[in-house]
Amino acid sequence: MIAGAFAGLVSRYSFPSPPYDMIPLLPLEQTNTNSTTSRFVIAPLDVIKIRLQLQPIPTFTPTIQATASSSTLASAPPPPPPLYRGFLPTLLRILREETITGLWKGNIPAELLYVTYGAAQFLTYRHMTTALDSPFYTLPPSLKYFISGGLAGAAATTFSYPFDLLRTRFAAQANGDRRIYTSILHSIRQIRQSEGYAGFFSGWGAGVVQIVPYMGLVFMTHEATKKFLGDKLDSDSKTLDAVSGGLAGVVAKTGTFPLDLIRKRLQVQGPTRTRYVLGDRLPVYTGVWRTAGDVLRAEGIRGLYRGLVVSLVKAAPLSAATMWSFEVGMEVLKGLDERED
Repeated sequence: MIAGAFAGLVSRYSFPSPPYDMIPLLPLEQTNTNSTTSRFVIAPLDVIKIRLQLQPIPTFTPTIQATASSSTLASAPPPPPPLYRGFLPTLLRILREETITGLWKGNIPAELLYVTYGAAQFLTYRHMTTALDSPFYTLPPSLKYFISGGLAGAAATTFSYPFDLLRTRFAAQANGDRRIYTSILHSIRQIRQSEGYAGFFSGWGAGVVQIVPYMGLVFMTHEATKKFLGDKLDSDSKTLDAVSGGLAGVVAKTGTFPLDLIRKRLQVQGPTRTRYVLGDRLPVYTGVWRTAGDVLRAEGIRGLYRGLVVSLVKAAPLSAATMWSFEVGMEVLKGLDERED
């Protein structure tokens, strides 16, 4: 549990820098000395990615279907221009309309999300890998890591999901009169009163469906890449944890990104849907697979991957830092246990 929380904190704030063997000896507060820099890198990426994912209007002019009649095309109103057109224009628009504080919307629930998710994830993962070691059968290592990672991700997603939903809603809300939530406590009260406790789990199905293959791919790719590089380079350096973790994050995020987008769009459904920045453009979505079909019909396959590039820029260093910090944390805890013995 402690190693998981440590991993969650460090992956959010601290990117590993040499000398690696010194960092585990520092108190947790001192491991966050790079927190200011990493905040300015990661928090804005979160907000920009969420805005791009929620935008239902195709970024590029859609192709005219051959089955559509000329009279229908002539009478159909042109779609409104998209608010966001990629990373830099989105960044500049947020700065212009919401000031620099707009880039840190949802940061507090994001903090809680990373800590609770990291603790639950790695606690479950270690228990699962131990439980799957049986004298009666032997699973292939890649399959064992996939199962353990997938189940750990599902448990952690469920445990921390309300914070994920709050992060999305805060990042998507507008300023001024259209502002929905003024604080974390206010948002909890509002959601409970208007949507019930089920409101905290809107889109949970997409999150679980996504996280099982995502975490399975992360741990499987991480373990396989680490072993491959370790054998080739004849080294067990902690740098391998960061490299293999970064590659694992890219592979897993690309493979499951459509479900991440679907989850985000389901998270802003409900009575406050039209009050978000993109709310007047956001259709009503219900269910994971129905939402996937609606997005495909309205926006094509590209619609399911909106915001992917920004997500990968964030996923690679986060996954690298998470895997590195977890391995370091586990070594520290093992060393403490040996000293007690």
